[in-house]
Amino acid sequence: MKARGTLIKRSPLTETSLIVHWCTHENGIVKTVAKGARRSKSPFAGKLDLFYLCEIEVHPAKKGDLHILKELKIERPRLGLRKNYLQTLAASYFVKLVDRVSEIETPLPEIADLLDRGLNFLEENDADWRSVNHFEKQLAQFVGVIEPGIDPIRSLADVFGKMPDQRGELEGRLG
Repeated sequence: MKARGTLIKRSPLTETSLIVHWCTHENGIVKTVAKGARRSKSPFAGKLDLFYLCEIEVHPAKKGDLHILKELKIERPRLGLRKNYLQTLAASYFVKLVDRVSEIETPLPEIADLLDRGLNFLEENDADWRSVNHFEKQLAQFVGVIEPGIDPIRSLADVFGKMPDQRGELEGRLG
């Protein structure tokens, strides 16, 4: 299967392999194993970093939801998200919020599109409270929990539980 998505999480699996989570337009959140990715001569070396937008090719798992990452092509590395801590913090919050409200392998292309637009905005512009609120409102609308007169983040928290810790730090830094 081929997909286009943003790398939202990665963690070690073995001494040489990684588990990599993607927010894809075609399949929602997809978990993959990047075999040998931690080796210096891996074809994945330098290509598996947070926020990278990639075209990926995945070999579906026979059992379970952990697929094998076969190939990837970086479309947009979004290096501007690393220009300062606030940009990285806001981008991390967006990614964690999307991960919190999304089910594995449930296609919601509007959420993947929202994440792309949010990260692309942060890459080009300074993080501000208005953009964070806009992202939360759009996400609450897409998952169907928006309520008139209620703060979107409260609606999201009521349905999905505790919101990512980055939000509190963003609130403190952005006012």
